[in-house]
Amino acid sequence: MAKGPVAQEVELSLPAPSLEDQRADEARLRQALEEALGGEVRIPLSVLRKLPEKLRQGGFEIKARSAFDGSTFWLQDLLLKETEHPLLGLGIDLGSTGVVLYLLDFKSGEVLREHSFKNPQIPYGEDILNRLHFADKPERRRILHEVTIKALREEILKILSPHPEEALVYIALCGNTTMSHFFLNLETRHLYREPYIPAASWIDTLKLKELGLPGHPEGLLFVFPNRGSYFGGDLLAGILASGLHQREEISILIDVGTNAEVVLGNREFLLATAGAAGPALEGGILSCGMQAAPGAISRVRIDPKTLEIRVETIGAEKPRGLCGSAVIDLLAELFKAGLLDQRGKFVPETLPERFQEIDGELAFILVPAEESATGAPIYVTQGEIKSIIRSKGAMYTILTVLCQSVGLGFEDIAHFYIAGSFGNYIDPQAAITIGMLPDVPLERFVPLGNAAGKGTIAFLKNRNAFQELREILNNLTYLEMNVRPEFMQLLTGALFLPHTDLSLFPNVARKLGLSP
Repeated sequence: MAKGPVAQEVELSLPAPSLEDQRADEARLRQALEEALGGEVRIPLSVLRKLPEKLRQGGFEIKARSAFDGSTFWLQDLLLKETEHPLLGLGIDLGSTGVVLYLLDFKSGEVLREHSFKNPQIPYGEDILNRLHFADKPERRRILHEVTIKALREEILKILSPHPEEALVYIALCGNTTMSHFFLNLETRHLYREPYIPAASWIDTLKLKELGLPGHPEGLLFVFPNRGSYFGGDLLAGILASGLHQREEISILIDVGTNAEVVLGNREFLLATAGAAGPALEGGILSCGMQAAPGAISRVRIDPKTLEIRVETIGAEKPRGLCGSAVIDLLAELFKAGLLDQRGKFVPETLPERFQEIDGELAFILVPAEESATGAPIYVTQGEIKSIIRSKGAMYTILTVLCQSVGLGFEDIAHFYIAGSFGNYIDPQAAITIGMLPDVPLERFVPLGNAAGKGTIAFLKNRNAFQELREILNNLTYLEMNVRPEFMQLLTGALFLPHTDLSLFPNVARKLGLSP
């Protein structure tokens, strides 16, 4: 199929009817449009009703707006040639914590603006499992569906302004399998009970009006597919954004969220897995942890000679807490400055004024109370350090097992794509220093930012993405990490800084003067 976005505007010059050419207006338009688009065209009743008048108003010179549903082009509207109206698409990343909208101009291919807001389901359950239990009855599942649609309606209208609602002709939405099911009000009871079966994997393209979403009356909605309860459309969107599924060389996509989701592969194969390496690395289980937002500490630096401590925050605001990238930085900087040993134990005698007992546990004070935005100190405890080390060790072990399962070493991986808000701020060198990511050249690490959101835009800009997604699903194999006996064996060695086997981290060992 010819390249092009999922929605487009085509200018047509049709031959006027005559006694020699008595074809119906619809047949005349359909033939010209199918030749222009290179595929089958369907014309809804709403367009048929205005067709005769529009054609004659324009002297059979017309603009036709169509949207592709994966197999057919739907004629959405007809405009006079001199008429100029925006043609917009919307990408939605429906996360369990936050929702991000991306407004796309189909004509220029540019993202006009981004907008984010909190997931309105949170009052019904902080995490996904709580929401799944809440939604055990149809009437309660409908509540989650309705609050989601209501919030989306309001926020879509905000991001659309000042454009008219009918300018929005296509929405692409991705989310994990549970989020997609809540959005569509599909049965979720079997998602968290063995054998963990979704109601649907591939959802055919829908009309916006079927979900009550704003947009053109003939606007289309595509919901990214899933590959089971643990492998959702958000990760598929990330694969689409990274492009690793189209390349000859083998790469890895890492998305750190509630879990760490990892995909290894190229255009020949894709191997995916997930593991519990996320919450601590995102700052999610820390006393002073927070999401990546203004005031969140994103960078930590400790001078190894003077032990001077400096922090950077998102938006350059007074510090409020630690986000994921700062957690990695902090661990690396404490280790390099001699404030943590290889076992992850504090060495308080190195800088005694920065250590104190909080709730019966030794803590390192990163930001004193008088310097924080909240008036409370920002700190990390010994127990939290242990959790971070377990998470970083799990991340490294997941990568190791995934590569070993197909007979590869880290030296065989062309690129490591780091996704999520975590990927926006992470310092790969810090992640290598603590033994979370492998000791390979830094240029192999590619931050993707919000790969899921970027995947929705990649979909809107390329109607061949339907086929690409089907190929991704066909090439994808899921590796269940929990049943791999080598995982626990390898994890033990990864619970040190950077690792018990320093030959795996030769550059770190050399820089820090570590000996086996």
